[in-house]
Amino acid sequence: MTLQDKGPRDDRWYLNIMAPNTKGDKFAWLDPTSIYINAQAFNDLLDDLLADLKAGDVECDVVAGLDAMGFVLGAALAARLGVGFLPIRKAGKLCVDTDKVSFGNYSGRTQDMEMRMPAYGPGTRVLLVDQWVETGGTMDGAIRLVERQGGVVAGMVAVAIEENERTDGYRASYPCVSAVMQGSRWQTECNSQTLSSFITYTPEAAFPQTKR
Repeated sequence: MTLQDKGPRDDRWYLNIMAPNTKGDKFAWLDPTSIYINAQAFNDLLDDLLADLKAGDVECDVVAGLDAMGFVLGAALAARLGVGFLPIRKAGKLCVDTDKVSFGNYSGRTQDMEMRMPAYGPGTRVLLVDQWVETGGTMDGAIRLVERQGGVVAGMVAVAIEENERTDGYRASYPCVSAVMQGSRWQTECNSQTLSSFITYTPEAAFPQTKR
């Protein structure tokens, strides 16, 4: 198998295979899940996030993934880090005692999210992982749930963290790691919620290679 060249850290190849929204305004403006289905893309993404966590001396006792696509990225990072995984779920999904908060999501709707109770002991360092941080509302709900149980937010991880007043506050308060690097043209395009790669996007670019 011929491996794709990663490219420089601020312009990784796998960012080009993210898909544009084709289904209308009630959906997120892009879909990064095409990265996950391509083995090299997914592993390159994880390598970058883990390297940045290590460089920032970010340590955790458990990874918490936010419902739903944060489960994919969070569980993979937890396995690589050798720590446990905690799902933070949309309300009504867990069959055990839970704590619940309300938050406003990227579409402006108010939703509830839950975390099992108890989930860990006081002082546990929890790394919060979501696929994308846009308005920061979902992440705010997760922070409140973690801290209510005496957990310490060790940091935040995502494919991209858009820049706005709330996410600027997160960066000032916590270690924040994303595949899209601040100061890069990818960050600028994410902030404007359109990617130049959409012009030449084809689903086939993300297809996994088949073994013959």
